[in-house]
Amino acid sequence: MADGGAPLLPDSLLYHIFLSLGPGDVLAAGLVCRQWRAVARDEFLWREQFYRYFQVARDVPRHPAATSWYDEFRRLYDAVPCVEVQTLTAHTDQVLHLSFAHSGGRFASCSKDCTVKIWSNGLAISLLHSADMRPYNWSYTQFSQFNRDDSLLLASGVFLGPHNSSSGEIAVISLDTFVLLSRVRNKPYDVFGCWLTETCLISGNLHRIGDITSCSVLWLNNAFQDVESENVNVVKRLFKIQNLNASTIRTVMVADCGRFDSPDLLLDAGPAAGPCRVFDLGADGDSDEEGTGRAPGPARPRGPRRLLNSALDTQAPLSERVLETRVAELLAQGHTKPPEPGAADARTKYLIFTTGCLTYSPHQIGIKQILPHQMTTAGPVLGEGHGSDAFFDALDHVIDVHGHIIGMGLSPDHRYLYVNSRAWPRGAVVADPMQPPPIAEEIDLQVFDLKTMREVKRALRAHRAYTPNDECFFIFLDVSRDFVASGAEDRHGYIWDRHYNICLAKLRHEDVVNSVVFSPCEQELLLTASDDATIKAWRSPRALRLLQAAPRLRPRPFFSWFGSHRR
Repeated sequence: MADGGAPLLPDSLLYHIFLSLGPGDVLAAGLVCRQWRAVARDEFLWREQFYRYFQVARDVPRHPAATSWYDEFRRLYDAVPCVEVQTLTAHTDQVLHLSFAHSGGRFASCSKDCTVKIWSNGLAISLLHSADMRPYNWSYTQFSQFNRDDSLLLASGVFLGPHNSSSGEIAVISLDTFVLLSRVRNKPYDVFGCWLTETCLISGNLHRIGDITSCSVLWLNNAFQDVESENVNVVKRLFKIQNLNASTIRTVMVADCGRFDSPDLLLDAGPAAGPCRVFDLGADGDSDEEGTGRAPGPARPRGPRRLLNSALDTQAPLSERVLETRVAELLAQGHTKPPEPGAADARTKYLIFTTGCLTYSPHQIGIKQILPHQMTTAGPVLGEGHGSDAFFDALDHVIDVHGHIIGMGLSPDHRYLYVNSRAWPRGAVVADPMQPPPIAEEIDLQVFDLKTMREVKRALRAHRAYTPNDECFFIFLDVSRDFVASGAEDRHGYIWDRHYNICLAKLRHEDVVNSVVFSPCEQELLLTASDDATIKAWRSPRALRLLQAAPRLRPRPFFSWFGSHRR
């Protein structure tokens, strides 16, 4: 200040000086005097700092829930769970999956050591229970999910058997007594299984029809299999879906349509990163032949002779596999039940899974409406529609990602589906269903709006994978209100901001990171699971400071959040 109390430097000059400083220096300068503090909190200054530091495209607006650019900078810098706070080593082999209870007070882990472990999530994480599944002829555990009221845990595993065996099982564990309540067969094992209601879960079965043709049957199972009343079913067929070209249904999950109209974060449609075709198969009751993109042709007379003539109606000789696929497609034309009429309402749920129509590698996302009357095991157990010619159920929507899908996750509001995929080369053609195109090392994280069935934003990139098609495995991702996280084969977990589409953190492990999961009650806590047999807990710098300062609350300096341990 000058002798008369007037500032020696006008605010406009200070502003231009501060523009040349980094965020840490700006915060430190704000401690000099009240004038500098006021300039150091200028909105236009922090807007520039934000776009420059995080390298966000200038045409991307500020997060709709943000109150200021300063607070938004601080959120991305200080509220991302990137500080390792605990390493859990109770597993003795690769840790494959993590899942949180809805309350956030517990989580479960699955591992190649064939145990399901249940943990208490407090200030320090502790082990509550370990269930060894080897007595049930399991090879390893691979997936778990808490039911809606956190009273039951679904655990999915793989049976011991030959290397090419696809059989698995689902177990239901009581979270009050840790008693195993029931077991349900699950084939192929990478259907995983999921909860539909608090007491009903979905499993799968696979029936071979030909060399590369099969059908997947999805079953609705009561978690309590000891129901004594003869009027109450414990299992009911939900859907029967045709598989072509060695494909199968895998990775089932359920989205609640009743939550679509109140999303936590509304994502605007943006340019897609690659080819993505969406087929609305329920628009007029006719299917697009399992989402192949071919327009349905005119109706043809039925009968084995006409079907065979149609399949052979070509100048070039057909291989056995191509002939089998064509005959299967033609048979399905007159024996597939069309989607239920009517749009999804608040009571409807979507069954979402990976599938395909060209090859065995999962390259499509199938979506099937589950109506309220289908959400119970009451009614006929087998053979619904015995008097009908409909063998199969048609899908409502199919999304083709033109690549190998290796992970899926729903946003907390169930409006958006995030998909990890490894792209095929542009213009790749599948000539042999047993030899899919090579896949990219880069993993694309794509986002689909389940209300509009369209891709939104652009694909997120940073993480990588190296295994070929026939060795490719699932990498679980998770979505919180503001962030999306994923594992990768490059020994890191990754966190992106959902609104700005930028990578905010890389979380180091010693081997492949298979699974990540946010606490549903606290997105500033993230868990990661790895092939290095560890589970790591990560908290944000802000959360860590609050935990450390809790016994001795005291004011913090203006720039204390811009700490050295963040990066």
